[in-house]
Amino acid sequence: MNNRADQDARVFIIDASIFIFKYYFSMPSHWHADNGRPTETVYGYTRWLWEFLSQVEPARVIACFDESLTTCFRNDIYPEYKKSRALPDDDLAFQLLACKRITQLFGIRCYASEKYEADDLIGSCAQLCQSQKVPVTILSNDKDLAQLLRLPSSHLWNYPADDPLNEKDIYQKMAVWPQQIPDYLALLGDVSDDIPGVPGVGKKTAAQLLNHFLSWSAMKENLHDIHSLPIRGAQSLEKKIIEYASQIDMALKLTTIACDAIAITIEDTCRQAGDWIALVGLLRGLGLPESFCQRMENKKEL
Repeated sequence: MNNRADQDARVFIIDASIFIFKYYFSMPSHWHADNGRPTETVYGYTRWLWEFLSQVEPARVIACFDESLTTCFRNDIYPEYKKSRALPDDDLAFQLLACKRITQLFGIRCYASEKYEADDLIGSCAQLCQSQKVPVTILSNDKDLAQLLRLPSSHLWNYPADDPLNEKDIYQKMAVWPQQIPDYLALLGDVSDDIPGVPGVGKKTAAQLLNHFLSWSAMKENLHDIHSLPIRGAQSLEKKIIEYASQIDMALKLTTIACDAIAITIEDTCRQAGDWIALVGLLRGLGLPESFCQRMENKKEL
């Protein structure tokens, strides 16, 4: 990711909530805002965001936040969707809002919705950009988002832990292509999102099925061919797939990322001028280390 022309030509899309929760679970509670609320998550996220902006210097970047837990359209399809996830308590809610405000003060447009998840907002931007042959880099550690890669030069990047992954990298890791991931998850299920899978179907079997049929749609039209595939337990597998076909249909609606959640243009992704004075003032009010605030103040711009 060192080519300046390449980076200026692509749009970076930040899956902000993923990184916020990473620091919520990993940072010590050493810092507090003027109102007494803890701010360790804000500190971890702000350091991460500043490091990314300093290293990459993206000309086009947006950030998407999750604000639809329990109100997402997927809950209408399947009420159990993400039911096991705890809602943010008041301390975390305070830090989520602070992270969003800090992102805006860095000059980055932020998107959130009560109906759609961050994945859908990311998908809408990724679809728009790639339809105009503009490559995207999605910053996230959520492999589900790999289904959005539509150009060979587009990436999924768990910055800074891993190298950016393209379509071929995803296939090497998951044994299915990006566009097959919704079908793969619908067969397999997703415990973290409370999406049911077909009993007895694991990663290897799901990949074998999709490498043969290419999609759930094609598999559904040829269910009685499954027993003849060179897959262990193919006969009983065919019976299970037939038995759970309607569940797979439903799960596919949950695992497929919506790409029409927001109206956005390429121009909307251009980074704006940040408000450095307001940013440093906010960080001090949040009780972040003075040495960190001083470094930000000395930088003055990014």
